[in-house]
Amino acid sequence: MAAVNGTSSTPAPATNGEREDPGGYKLKFCTVCASNQNRSMEAHLRLAQANYPVISFGTGSLVRLPGPTITQPNVYPFNKVSYDSIYKELDEKDHRLYTANGLLNMLGRNRQVKWGPERWQDWQVGIPRVEHASDRGSEGSEGGVVDVVITCEERCWDAVIDDLLNRGSPLNRPVHVINVDIKDNHEEASIGGQGILDLADSLNKAAKEERETVGAAAFDVGSAASRASFDERVPEIIGEWQERWPNLPATWTLAWF
Repeated sequence: MAAVNGTSSTPAPATNGEREDPGGYKLKFCTVCASNQNRSMEAHLRLAQANYPVISFGTGSLVRLPGPTITQPNVYPFNKVSYDSIYKELDEKDHRLYTANGLLNMLGRNRQVKWGPERWQDWQVGIPRVEHASDRGSEGSEGGVVDVVITCEERCWDAVIDDLLNRGSPLNRPVHVINVDIKDNHEEASIGGQGILDLADSLNKAAKEERETVGAAAFDVGSAASRASFDERVPEIIGEWQERWPNLPATWTLAWF
Protein backbone atom coordinates (compact mmCIF):
# COMPACT_ATOMS: atom_id res chain seq x y z
CA MET A 1 0.00 0.00 0.00
CA ALA A 2 1.26 3.47 -0.75
CA ALA A 3 2.06 6.15 1.73
CA VAL A 4 3.78 9.48 1.19
CA ASN A 5 5.94 11.35 3.73
CA GLY A 6 4.85 9.05 6.53
CA THR A 7 1.14 9.42 5.81
CA SER A 8 -0.67 6.15 5.32
CA SER A 9 -3.08 5.69 2.44
CA THR A 10 -5.37 3.50 4.53
CA PRO A 11 -9.07 4.37 4.24
CA ALA A 12 -10.19 7.22 6.43
CA PRO A 13 -11.85 6.04 9.65
CA ALA A 14 -15.59 6.36 10.00
CA THR A 15 -17.06 8.89 12.39
CA ASN A 16 -17.11 6.32 15.21
CA GLY A 17 -13.40 5.66 14.78
CA GLU A 18 -13.88 2.32 13.06
CA ARG A 19 -12.33 1.79 9.64
CA GLU A 20 -14.45 0.13 7.02
CA ASP A 21 -13.42 -3.52 6.98
CA PRO A 22 -12.27 -4.51 3.47
CA GLY A 23 -12.36 -8.18 4.48
CA GLY A 24 -9.63 -10.70 3.87
CA TYR A 25 -7.41 -12.69 6.17
CA LYS A 26 -6.53 -11.03 9.47
CA LEU A 27 -3.22 -11.60 11.21
CA LYS A 28 -3.35 -11.43 15.01
CA PHE A 29 -1.24 -8.70 16.63
CA CYS A 30 0.19 -7.83 20.02
CA THR A 31 1.52 -4.35 20.84
CA VAL A 32 4.01 -3.80 23.66
CA CYS A 33 5.59 -0.82 25.45
CA ALA A 34 6.97 -0.33 28.96
CA SER A 35 3.79 0.40 30.93
CA ASN A 36 0.95 -0.54 28.54
CA GLN A 37 -0.28 3.04 28.72
CA ASN A 38 0.74 5.26 25.83
CA ARG A 39 2.44 3.80 22.76
CA SER A 40 1.14 0.23 22.93
CA MET A 41 -2.38 1.45 23.69
CA GLU A 42 -2.44 3.95 20.83
CA ALA A 43 -1.37 1.16 18.48
CA HIS A 44 -3.84 -1.26 20.10
CA LEU A 45 -6.69 1.15 19.43
CA ARG A 46 -5.60 1.86 15.84
CA LEU A 47 -5.42 -1.85 15.02
CA ALA A 48 -8.73 -2.59 16.73
CA GLN A 49 -10.41 0.21 14.79
CA ALA A 50 -9.13 -1.46 11.62
CA ASN A 51 -10.73 -4.74 12.72
CA TYR A 52 -7.51 -6.58 13.55
CA PRO A 53 -7.43 -9.03 16.46
CA VAL A 54 -5.08 -7.35 18.93
CA ILE A 55 -3.90 -7.55 22.53
CA SER A 56 -1.34 -5.39 24.36
CA PHE A 57 1.11 -5.51 27.24
CA GLY A 58 3.89 -3.70 29.10
CA THR A 59 7.29 -5.17 29.96
CA GLY A 60 8.18 -3.07 33.01
CA SER A 61 8.18 -4.33 36.59
CA LEU A 62 5.55 -1.72 37.47
CA VAL A 63 3.32 0.77 35.67
CA ARG A 64 4.96 4.18 35.90
CA LEU A 65 3.28 7.46 34.98
CA PRO A 66 4.61 11.02 35.36
CA GLY A 67 3.92 12.70 38.71
CA PRO A 68 4.25 16.25 40.03
CA THR A 69 8.07 16.00 39.75
CA ILE A 70 10.50 13.69 37.95
CA THR A 71 11.33 12.00 41.27
CA GLN A 72 7.66 11.48 42.20
CA PRO A 73 6.14 9.20 39.54
CA ASN A 74 2.75 7.60 39.99
CA VAL A 75 3.39 3.86 40.31
CA TYR A 76 0.88 1.02 40.00
CA PRO A 77 1.01 -2.79 39.75
CA PHE A 78 0.18 -4.55 36.49
CA ASN A 79 -2.94 -6.71 36.17
CA LYS A 80 -4.53 -5.37 39.37
CA VAL A 81 -5.46 -1.72 38.75
CA SER A 82 -7.90 -0.52 36.09
CA TYR A 83 -7.38 2.43 33.79
CA ASP A 84 -10.60 3.87 35.20
CA SER A 85 -9.35 3.76 38.79
CA ILE A 86 -6.01 5.36 37.78
CA TYR A 87 -7.95 8.06 35.91
CA LYS A 88 -10.11 8.83 38.92
CA GLU A 89 -7.17 8.86 41.33
CA LEU A 90 -5.10 11.29 39.23
CA ASP A 91 -8.13 13.47 38.51
CA GLU A 92 -8.69 13.78 42.26
CA LYS A 93 -4.99 14.40 42.99
CA ASP A 94 -4.51 17.26 40.55
CA HIS A 95 -7.04 17.72 37.75
CA ARG A 96 -5.23 20.70 36.28
CA LEU A 97 -1.77 19.06 36.14
CA TYR A 98 -2.90 15.76 34.70
CA THR A 99 -5.15 17.45 32.17
CA ALA A 100 -2.31 19.71 31.04
CA ASN A 101 0.21 16.87 30.59
CA GLY A 102 -2.27 14.69 28.71
CA LEU A 103 -2.50 11.83 31.22
CA LEU A 104 -6.24 12.12 31.79
CA ASN A 105 -6.90 12.20 28.06
CA MET A 106 -4.68 9.12 27.58
CA LEU A 107 -6.31 7.21 30.42
CA GLY A 108 -9.74 8.20 29.16
CA ARG A 109 -8.84 6.57 25.84
CA ASN A 110 -7.35 3.51 27.50
CA ARG A 111 -10.40 2.74 29.62
CA GLN A 112 -12.45 2.62 26.41
CA VAL A 113 -10.08 -0.03 25.00
CA LYS A 114 -9.67 -2.54 27.86
CA TRP A 115 -9.86 -2.90 31.64
CA GLY A 116 -6.29 -2.24 32.72
CA PRO A 117 -2.56 -2.55 32.01
CA GLU A 118 -1.23 -6.10 31.57
CA ARG A 119 2.34 -7.35 31.93
CA TRP A 120 3.94 -9.31 29.08
CA GLN A 121 5.85 -11.65 31.39
CA ASP A 122 2.58 -12.72 33.06
CA TRP A 123 0.87 -13.58 29.77
CA GLN A 124 0.07 -17.29 29.48
CA VAL A 125 0.47 -17.85 25.75
CA GLY A 126 -2.05 -20.27 24.31
CA ILE A 127 -4.46 -19.96 27.24
CA PRO A 128 -7.88 -18.63 26.09
CA ARG A 129 -8.44 -15.00 27.11
CA VAL A 130 -12.08 -15.52 28.00
CA GLU A 131 -12.12 -12.72 30.60
CA HIS A 132 -11.12 -10.18 27.93
CA ALA A 133 -14.21 -10.50 25.73
CA SER A 134 -15.09 -6.81 26.20
CA ASP A 135 -11.63 -5.56 25.11
CA ARG A 136 -11.33 -3.74 21.81
CA GLY A 137 -9.76 -6.13 19.30
CA SER A 138 -10.69 -9.21 21.33
CA GLU A 139 -12.57 -10.89 18.47
CA GLY A 140 -10.12 -13.33 16.91
CA SER A 141 -7.57 -13.11 19.74
CA GLU A 142 -9.52 -15.27 22.19
CA GLY A 143 -7.17 -18.21 21.73
CA GLY A 144 -4.27 -16.42 23.39
CA VAL A 145 -1.87 -16.67 20.44
CA VAL A 146 -0.73 -13.96 18.00
CA ASP A 147 1.20 -13.92 14.72
CA VAL A 148 3.08 -10.64 15.17
CA VAL A 149 4.37 -8.83 18.27
CA ILE A 150 5.19 -5.14 17.77
CA THR A 151 7.21 -3.44 20.49
CA CYS A 152 7.66 0.32 20.71
CA GLU A 153 11.13 0.60 22.26
CA GLU A 154 14.36 -1.42 21.98
CA ARG A 155 14.47 -2.37 25.65
CA CYS A 156 10.92 -3.75 25.35
CA TRP A 157 11.97 -5.73 22.25
CA ASP A 158 14.91 -7.14 24.23
CA ALA A 159 12.62 -8.05 27.14
CA VAL A 160 10.17 -9.85 24.84
CA ILE A 161 12.92 -11.81 23.07
CA ASP A 162 14.57 -12.78 26.38
CA ASP A 163 11.23 -13.89 27.81
CA LEU A 164 10.39 -15.99 24.76
CA LEU A 165 13.80 -17.68 24.97
CA ASN A 166 13.23 -18.40 28.67
CA ARG A 167 9.85 -19.95 27.93
CA GLY A 168 11.47 -22.59 25.73
CA SER A 169 9.03 -22.53 22.78
CA PRO A 170 6.42 -24.96 24.21
CA LEU A 171 4.03 -24.40 21.27
CA ASN A 172 6.76 -24.63 18.60
CA ARG A 173 4.96 -21.84 16.77
CA PRO A 174 6.78 -19.01 14.93
CA VAL A 175 6.04 -15.39 15.83
CA HIS A 176 7.46 -12.25 14.24
CA VAL A 177 8.78 -9.76 16.78
CA ILE A 178 9.21 -6.27 15.33
CA ASN A 179 10.41 -3.20 17.17
CA VAL A 180 9.17 0.17 15.92
CA ASP A 181 11.08 2.78 17.91
CA ILE A 182 8.65 5.45 19.14
CA LYS A 183 9.42 8.26 21.57
CA ASP A 184 7.23 8.07 24.66
CA ASN A 185 5.07 11.16 24.21
CA HIS A 186 1.50 11.56 23.00
CA GLU A 187 2.31 13.13 19.64
CA GLU A 188 4.92 10.52 18.68
CA ALA A 189 2.63 7.74 19.88
CA SER A 190 -0.07 8.96 17.50
CA ILE A 191 2.36 9.00 14.55
CA GLY A 192 3.72 5.61 15.59
CA GLY A 193 0.21 4.19 15.73
CA GLN A 194 -0.38 5.26 12.13
CA GLY A 195 2.89 3.66 11.07
CA ILE A 196 2.12 0.41 12.89
CA LEU A 197 -1.29 0.21 11.21
CA ASP A 198 0.35 0.70 7.81
CA LEU A 199 2.81 -2.10 8.63
CA ALA A 200 -0.02 -4.35 9.78
CA ASP A 201 -1.89 -3.77 6.53
CA SER A 202 1.20 -4.66 4.49
CA LEU A 203 1.88 -7.81 6.50
CA ASN A 204 -1.76 -8.88 6.35
CA LYS A 205 -1.87 -8.41 2.58
CA ALA A 206 1.12 -10.73 2.14
CA ALA A 207 -0.29 -13.25 4.61
CA LYS A 208 -3.59 -13.29 2.73
CA GLU A 209 -1.77 -14.01 -0.53
CA GLU A 210 0.33 -16.82 0.95
CA ARG A 211 -2.68 -18.29 2.74
CA GLU A 212 -4.53 -18.53 -0.56
CA THR A 213 -1.53 -20.32 -2.08
CA VAL A 214 -0.84 -22.72 0.80
CA GLY A 215 -4.46 -23.30 1.72
CA ALA A 216 -6.35 -21.89 4.68
CA ALA A 217 -6.38 -25.10 6.72
CA ALA A 218 -2.60 -25.53 6.58
CA PHE A 219 -1.76 -21.84 7.02
CA ASP A 220 -4.02 -21.40 10.02
CA VAL A 221 -2.23 -24.18 11.92
CA GLY A 222 0.59 -21.66 12.30
CA SER A 223 3.47 -24.13 11.97
CA ALA A 224 6.88 -23.17 10.61
CA ALA A 225 6.35 -25.27 7.48
CA SER A 226 2.93 -23.82 6.63
CA ARG A 227 4.06 -20.23 7.25
CA ALA A 228 7.51 -20.46 5.60
CA SER A 229 6.57 -18.59 2.41
CA PHE A 230 5.03 -15.74 4.42
CA ASP A 231 7.90 -15.66 6.92
CA GLU A 232 10.40 -15.27 4.08
CA ARG A 233 8.57 -12.18 2.79
CA VAL A 234 8.50 -10.31 6.10
CA PRO A 235 12.00 -8.73 5.98
CA GLU A 236 11.30 -7.29 2.51
CA ILE A 237 7.91 -5.97 3.65
CA ILE A 238 9.53 -4.24 6.62
CA GLY A 239 12.22 -2.79 4.34
CA GLU A 240 9.59 -1.29 2.03
CA TRP A 241 7.65 0.01 5.01
CA GLN A 242 10.80 1.58 6.44
CA GLU A 243 11.20 3.64 3.28
CA ARG A 244 7.72 5.06 3.86
CA TRP A 245 8.34 5.67 7.56
CA PRO A 246 12.03 6.65 7.86
CA ASN A 247 11.53 8.31 11.25
CA LEU A 248 10.32 5.06 12.84
CA PRO A 249 13.43 2.83 12.99
CA ALA A 250 12.49 -0.84 12.89
CA THR A 251 14.17 -4.06 14.01
CA TRP A 252 12.89 -7.58 13.32
CA THR A 253 13.47 -11.18 14.29
CA LEU A 254 11.61 -14.45 14.02
CA ALA A 255 11.04 -16.00 17.44
CA TRP A 256 8.96 -18.88 18.82
CA PHE A 257 6.06 -19.40 21.16
